[in-house]
Amino acid sequence: MSAEKQVVVGADFAGFPLKSAVADHLHERGWEVVDITPNDENLPMYHRVGFRLGAELAEGNFAKALAFCGTGMGIHIAASKVPHVHAAVAESVPAALRAAAANNANLLAMGAFYIGAPLGMAMADAFLEAELGSGYENWPGFYEYHHIGYLECENFDYEAYKANNFEVVDPLEATLGDQPIGLAY
Repeated sequence: MSAEKQVVVGADFAGFPLKSAVADHLHERGWEVVDITPNDENLPMYHRVGFRLGAELAEGNFAKALAFCGTGMGIHIAASKVPHVHAAVAESVPAALRAAAANNANLLAMGAFYIGAPLGMAMADAFLEAELGSGYENWPGFYEYHHIGYLECENFDYEAYKANNFEVVDPLEATLGDQPIGLAY
């Protein structure tokens, strides 16, 4: 199985049913799914699942992760505390796609209180199949502009930012061209 078709998933008690449905869907589509919460007994609290998924990304074991809790918010906040994690919460297919294509997110969190299995499956597909800039090749400067956002987040040093009067130190620049006519994000 190639690394491009591998994903790590995890859930707390509230996200477990959605995670299971999405994982089954991905298996059927040829993905190798590593589930850090494979059964619903003694599930860790949401933030501990987020930390663990984040660690799998930070250690380079996976390129992308899917996280599931009640709202997607708590697990996303926890995962975001881990270095090199760029976590997003989404409740729609376009938002999941944009998280990967514009923000280079490597972890997508979903809230099972609000997302049904079919929508979760479609969101996972959109997120996992997109990469930075994909779908926006006809928008001049889109990749460069968003790559700078990714790099400046990845390398953010709060103390240097604070010492520089709350301005990014040595900011990079890119020109974002006009949005192509007919682009519906």
